[in-house]
This record gives sequence, structure tokens and C-alpha cells, in this order.
Amino acid sequence: MVNIVLAAAAVIQRQDGFLLMAQRPPGRGWSGWWEFPGGKIEENESPFEALQRELQEEINISANDATLWFERSYSYPDKKVYIYFFKVTNWTGEIKSCENQLLEWQNPSHVSVAPILPTNLFVLKSILLPPVYAITNIEELGEKLFFERLKIKLEEGLKMIQVREKKLPYQDVKKIAQKILDLAKPHQAKVLINENEKLALDIGADGVHYPSHSLIQLKDRPEFSICGASCHNLEELMIAQDLEMSFAVLSPVQKTESHPLADPIGWEIFSEYANKLDMPIFALGGLNQVSLTKSWQCGGHGVAMQRSIWE
Repeated sequence: MVNIVLAAAAVIQRQDGFLLMAQRPPGRGWSGWWEFPGGKIEENESPFEALQRELQEEINISANDATLWFERSYSYPDKKVYIYFFKVTNWTGEIKSCENQLLEWQNPSHVSVAPILPTNLFVLKSILLPPVYAITNIEELGEKLFFERLKIKLEEGLKMIQVREKKLPYQDVKKIAQKILDLAKPHQAKVLINENEKLALDIGADGVHYPSHSLIQLKDRPEFSICGASCHNLEELMIAQDLEMSFAVLSPVQKTESHPLADPIGWEIFSEYANKLDMPIFALGGLNQVSLTKSWQCGGHGVAMQRSIWE
């Protein structure tokens, strides 16, 4: 029988975006490795109660607003570790080392401490990405209605959009993409172009999203700051991870209007694949905003939507 260990971890983030990391002290397993503060959940303890106790014991603080972010499982030869990651941006007390461990504030874009526990690598990549990834659907909505909806969504906090209009001529897509980019910039929202690297360079987009047929032909990671990939199985996900892509989109999780004949993988397979990888994975296919919590519970980063996001 596999020994299952439950743990709670705190992703403590300052206003400047820096994250607090702790080095495991001598005498403990994985001594010298860096991680997020936290520890084992004791019997009859909730994840939140364990988090508060560990924060007090390890670094002398109490979290004022610990929000459960996502849940991940990791398999080792002798045990399976299930971790509840909480995001903490406000706390009481002065942070200090209480267990002889080194503490460092790290910029998630340029982490300088090493080595980092494998269970924590996913967090460093995920913290840089928003949980909702919108995909354009001008073909169905029409340009006028789409831009009306886009403005509303940007006001509501949408932070990442993929321009995917495969049936339009290059110049039309370029015009649309430029308009999306101009609307997104004041909201600090990122704009990615589907597949077309030339278009991304022409308009100064934030990155490119590669369909699976393009992904498997890549030899090296493209030189865009954000590189996404569409994946449909574990093999493609592993290729995306080996290329160090920024994230992957795994689909279809549920039945979709656009691909009615495609067999959905379901949440169980999504969870199995997501928890095998150290990269952020968005769930796509028949999902809506409510599906976000399910994605987090399954070890995913968030959800991607092409239809329901614009409703």
C-alpha cells in the first residue's frame, strides 16, 4: 500500500511580486534544497490549519488571507505527496527564520537559488501566468460583437488572449491582432498569435501559440518571451516540457462544439497528465469560468476558452 502524505505550502508574495523561499536545513530529507514554506498536515488538521501552524513555527507569521490556489500530487518510490498550495499576500508578524533555515526573496522571472525541490518548480512558472486564457472567436461572433465583448473582459481583468483566426487572410488577421494588442496594453494583458511567428514579430505581440503539428517539428524553444503549445496526449506534453515552453493547453477535456467527433479525455486523465509535469497546463474543451476550480483541484494551472469566455 502506498504511503500518502498530505502537506500545505505557502506561496508568500510581496507587493513587488517577489516570492519567499526557504532552504531545507541540515539533518532533514532533501537538505540544502529550496522550497516554499510549509509542511505536513497532521491528523485531524485541515490544510489551512496546518498552513497557519507551519508558518508560525517556521517563519514567525500568521497569514491574513491564505487563498487555496491549486492542489498537486507527486509520486516517489516510497510515498505519494499531495500538496495544497496557498497564495499568501498579507500576513501578521515579522518574517524570520525559526528553524535555522536560510530565507530568500526571489523574483519568479529570475530565480537565483538552487537546487529547487521538484514539487515547487511548477509554482515558479505558474505565478507568471494568469489563470484564464481566452481564444478569439471572431468567425462566429463577428468583429463588432467580439470587440465589444473583449473590452468588457479586459475591464473585468482578462490578462491573456490568443489570436486564432485561421480562415482570414493575413492582412485581415494582422489588422485584428493589432487592434487587440492596442486594447490589451493599457490593461497589461498579454497577446499571443497562433502559429504565425512573422505576424507576432510584425506587430510586437507578446508571444506565439504553437498547434501540436508545429510543436512536434520544433528543435529548440522559439525566442519569444511567451511560448504556448496545444497538446492532446502525454507525448506532446512531454515534448512541450522538454522544449521549456511557457505552458501547454491540453484538450479536449469535455465535448466541444468545434470538435464534436473528438473523444474527450475527461478530468481524470487531465489530472494524471498535469501532475506528471512541471509546467503550467490549461484545460480546454467544453469549459467555462466555473471549471477553473476543477482545473486547480486536478493539478492544472487554469482554463482556456474560445466560446464561453465571450458569452
